[in-house]
Amino acid sequence: MELKRKNRVNAEFSMASMTDIIFLLLIFFMITSSAISQSAIEVKLPTADSANPSVQDPSVVTIKEDGKYFVNDKEIAKDQLENYLVTTLKDVEKPSFTIRADENTKHKDVVFVMGIAENNQYNLSIATTQEE
Repeated sequence: MELKRKNRVNAEFSMASMTDIIFLLLIFFMITSSAISQSAIEVKLPTADSANPSVQDPSVVTIKEDGKYFVNDKEIAKDQLENYLVTTLKDVEKPSFTIRADENTKHKDVVFVMGIAENNQYNLSIATTQEE
């Protein structure tokens, strides 16, 4: 007499739960990477009508309304700013940086940083927000 088992173990593997986990990880990393790219220093950028997408430079000079200078979120004194930028960008093939100035920053502070870029022949971009 031949006996058959009624309860057999199913040896198949469902990929549905693994796919859900991968998508959740993908969403998590997309959200955290966009949050990291924003600077921690709060400034209100001026608006501009621009259709060109922005290009992210490796170095960002932030100028607050009170005249404080920051390079990549690190506060730098005005008299040490040029030396710090030169040492930061010395190994870069095409040195460039972005100026993030508060909309109420004095014009002379922005022109000072632009002069550093001109003296050292750095490419320069100015961060703005797009008009709505």
